[in-house]
Amino acid sequence: MAELDRLWIIRHGESTGNVAAARAEAAGVDLVDITERDADVPLSATGREQAEATGRWLAARPGPERPDVVVVSPYRRAAQTAELALAGLDVHLHRDERLRDRELGVLDLLTSHGVVNRFPDEAARRARLGKFYYRPPGGESWADVALRLRALLGDLRRDHADRRVALFGHEALVFLLRYLIEPISEPELVELTRRHRLGNCSVTGWRRGPDGRLELAVFNDVTHLAEQGAVPTREEGVDAEPV
Repeated sequence: MAELDRLWIIRHGESTGNVAAARAEAAGVDLVDITERDADVPLSATGREQAEATGRWLAARPGPERPDVVVVSPYRRAAQTAELALAGLDVHLHRDERLRDRELGVLDLLTSHGVVNRFPDEAARRARLGKFYYRPPGGESWADVALRLRALLGDLRRDHADRRVALFGHEALVFLLRYLIEPISEPELVELTRRHRLGNCSVTGWRRGPDGRLELAVFNDVTHLAEQGAVPTREEGVDAEPV
């Protein structure tokens, strides 16, 4: 199959949900205090600054180092990040539902404390099955998300071979793209999620190597934020998952 020239994924900027989730986990309460559905959670003020800083960084890069195809999660926090980051660039945004965040079903808005308190059987099942294969009732496993990402990657390679593609999405997608592209094993993926907290507006990217395959070039990089005067944050998503 033909390959992309470059691929990046940029995690969305800090959202109001990230802030509320961190506050709820620290307080040891069961529920994250947000009223919007997950798809409608917006960026925080800090998140908007991070997205604008990412835009200044992109605008300063030479043409061959910028994306010429952009695909975005339809969730508001990711879409806002892309719109702010690409405001000065002549590139069209394509929205694709396969880049949405992982769906949590009955665990939606629950902290790790809340899962144990309200769904102890699910907490035990999650511990037995592991991070990758556990599917909450009404939600998705990481494996489910990997399947929709695999389909998206296939379409990108078919439709945009030799082009430079940027994705704007969510925390789990960054890890799962490493699982799919490099590839790494399930145990290596789980260990990666234990060792790394992904920065908001962090950049992870691959470039086509001498053998024609994508090779990891940068992972979880937020140096552009400090360079552009924005505050880096590493807020966790509202995912009710232990590290």
